[in-house]
Amino acid sequence: MRATMLTNVAALATIVILLVWMGFFALSSLPLLVLNHDTPLDARFIRRWFEVYYKVLIVASAIGILGQAVAARIVPTLAMMVVCALAFFSKRHILSGMDRLRETMTPTDVEGIRRFRQLHIAGMASNVVQLIIICIGLPWVLGGGR
Repeated sequence: MRATMLTNVAALATIVILLVWMGFFALSSLPLLVLNHDTPLDARFIRRWFEVYYKVLIVASAIGILGQAVAARIVPTLAMMVVCALAFFSKRHILSGMDRLRETMTPTDVEGIRRFRQLHIAGMASNVVQLIIICIGLPWVLGGGR
């Protein structure tokens, strides 16, 4: 009984941590779109912000996978696996794209700035998809569903 309660609390805690982190990222990355993305400092800051976001998301969702699996909750485990995989591949794609653009981007490179902004928006869209996945799995966690 006690072990079951502990796994339930751990599983719920990872969901809460992910929801708070993803919500914070969604709210804080939106205002960054007003940056011009044309200076190395802007680009470096945004790239670093995404890097930190993805690292936390990957670690928290990996812990969530373990917690949900130990609690024998199949749907939330699968949801966490999708979130973790999406974060891993988004990190690789978005950060490598930002790095490639940052190396050549100048304040007058309109196309490079546009592509960097598109990567920024793609990262935000990825966050929304992951947030929806977590929210879909939430009833199974709260209801103890399998």
